[in-house]
Amino acid sequence: MNKSLIRKYNVPGPRYTSYPTVPYWDEKPPTEEQWKGKVNATFQNSRKEGLSIYIHLPYCESLCTYCGCNTRITVNHAVEEPYINTLLKEWQMYRDLLGEAPLIKEIHLGGGTPTFFSPDNLKRLIGTIVNSGKVGSETEMSFEAHPNNTTAEHMQVLYDLGFRRISLGIQDFDPAVQEIVNRVQPFEKVEEVTRQAREIGYTSVNFDLIYGLPKQSAETVADTIRKTIRLMPDRIAFYSYAHVPWMKPAQKMFEQHLPTHEVKRNLYELGKSMLEDQGYYEIGMDHFALKTDSLYLASQQGKLHRNFMGYSTNATKLLVGLGASSISDTWTAFGQNIKSVEPYMQCVNDGRLPVYRGHLLNEEDLMVRQHILNIMCRSHTEWSRESAEAEVLNYAMSRLQEMAQDKIVELDQDSIRVYENGKPFIRNVCMALDLRMWRKKPETTLFSSTI
Repeated sequence: MNKSLIRKYNVPGPRYTSYPTVPYWDEKPPTEEQWKGKVNATFQNSRKEGLSIYIHLPYCESLCTYCGCNTRITVNHAVEEPYINTLLKEWQMYRDLLGEAPLIKEIHLGGGTPTFFSPDNLKRLIGTIVNSGKVGSETEMSFEAHPNNTTAEHMQVLYDLGFRRISLGIQDFDPAVQEIVNRVQPFEKVEEVTRQAREIGYTSVNFDLIYGLPKQSAETVADTIRKTIRLMPDRIAFYSYAHVPWMKPAQKMFEQHLPTHEVKRNLYELGKSMLEDQGYYEIGMDHFALKTDSLYLASQQGKLHRNFMGYSTNATKLLVGLGASSISDTWTAFGQNIKSVEPYMQCVNDGRLPVYRGHLLNEEDLMVRQHILNIMCRSHTEWSRESAEAEVLNYAMSRLQEMAQDKIVELDQDSIRVYENGKPFIRNVCMALDLRMWRKKPETTLFSSTI
């Protein structure tokens, strides 16, 4: 890749799992009544479409120092039952608000480490939610798993509840890299969990890998990809390491071991080339899938969606986030739960929805959101020259002229298309459309680098 382009465009920028991005939400959050009204209105207008549920399980037994997620480190498993009880109370509040059993199109367990929780507690949590809604043959249920503490019992219990996709947090197979980021897990353990998942009947196995970690090199990444290919997961998320030490101070300890920006991008290109040689297809940004996986099929059918859970095959308008720090999305509004575990639990146990901040989208937000979503999912967006959005998008077009000269995008009077060679800069393209960011450029660093 052109090193001068990397230096030019490798600036801090959002990953665009939403628009507006969280730092640009209105300072005054929606009231509880406004939030309830938005949830109810979206549900009433999209009953047949159904809803998605994200459940945040924040507990981990040890801190992975590369991680930017909202976590709580403990080895005390007595925390499980009270937290599960709180999640079920929160879900019941939403269930009462909806007024009827909803069609559940997607459930995703994230964290933290969802398999920190015992199989019995996960069974009680998911079983209660599933039994209070409608689950069909098209419902997709997935969970994130740490190979070191995910047992065959975990996988069997969740499979029996309807889960068919497991996402294993690998990050890197090199021992030196694993040690410096405190994520030590032997290849043999990953191999065992992968084999067990397939024997149980899971139809989609995902590996999470990260490039740009401390002590990574072309040799270590190539070895990680070779070992990954030996196990042939159906999907691979090959994420860029997000260096955000102002948010996660533990990341400061290995700053001197991080690869340069040019080297980091070359690690991705190396991994991409090796994966594509084995039949994987690049999907959206940082994702790969085999032709048989539903993520690939959705991308080919123009049905790929992106939300706070990342890329998804279910384009539901209503996403209900349960748990500390979870974000809900009604398409016309966002709401985030209290981040700290104890205040979150106290709020729910007091009988109040724990949304502490959010944003009500105006007409301009909705317009820009759709175009950014198009770019992120299809690398292309278009509009009518006579429409109201044309005037708004003209501002973006002027900012994209230089990218057009650099052969990152192809511009027409009423369309934007990202070239294949321009996909590494897709976040930069979306930034050109980000009106809220351009109106109020950040005075401090808010985001990780785009490349």
